[in-house]
Amino acid sequence: MHPFNKAFSIGLTPLAPAEWIEVDGKLDAYLQEKDRLHAAIPQKVFVQEPDTRAAQREVLDALADHLLHHFPRLYVRDGSGITIGGTRNVDLASGDPPLLQAARLVQEDLVIMRHSAEGWRLVAASLSFPSSWSLVEKFGKALPQIHAPVPGFGPGSRNAGLINRIFDNLKVDQPVKRLNWSIYSDDELYQPDRSAEHGSSNPDGFSDHFIRIERQTLRKMPVSGDILFTIRIHLDPLSALKSNPDAIGPFIEQLRALGAEELDYKGMAEKRDGLIEVLEAL
Repeated sequence: MHPFNKAFSIGLTPLAPAEWIEVDGKLDAYLQEKDRLHAAIPQKVFVQEPDTRAAQREVLDALADHLLHHFPRLYVRDGSGITIGGTRNVDLASGDPPLLQAARLVQEDLVIMRHSAEGWRLVAASLSFPSSWSLVEKFGKALPQIHAPVPGFGPGSRNAGLINRIFDNLKVDQPVKRLNWSIYSDDELYQPDRSAEHGSSNPDGFSDHFIRIERQTLRKMPVSGDILFTIRIHLDPLSALKSNPDAIGPFIEQLRALGAEELDYKGMAEKRDGLIEVLEAL
């Protein structure tokens, strides 16, 4: 289980390029769910502006090179495509949008941000596993508008300015990462609204809940100058903290430190004490 970042903090740290993408035993299940969502609701999980195809191809080429180099037993070049685990083939010459092809290779969701007069805008994305946000609503918007609902991150805030400067100054050879956590009542990967977030007000109601950790990375692409934002979802039962007891104390401290606005945003104003009680029992 990944450690917990402090809530409502930027918390970026340098990322070793070799650790850009994570692969685990759930790879096939994640890719199957992506296939299902793209067949059922394609307009809700994939968006693109028409002038982003070259940038999408740059992302696909970089991702394919990375996977073939760092996971050679799992990812194998096969003609115009890549075979994953000897069974799943992704045809990179299929004619589908390159970013969609790239998303079929990995568990991560992929978002392209582009600098403009309005700031860094979301111009293309394959987002199958949102954590309480709608891709359609955020498409085309700049960072401050994307983060508008988050306490302390909206337009004109100090954090909004800081994030813009981070994007402006990101170096091609130094990607960065951050982690974000939330509590959900089920383990569904596709969570575009808040209906399953935060959990129960009854202490006993948290026993079957899940910790949802987003591992986010930022990588500046050398040719387009766009920034690729990746989001990898990790889901574990709350009870999994029993095997990681050193994380429980810091998690409780974070919960106790949340202010009224932050608690309201996370939907935990009346639920924090119940969650703390469960964590202390663990």
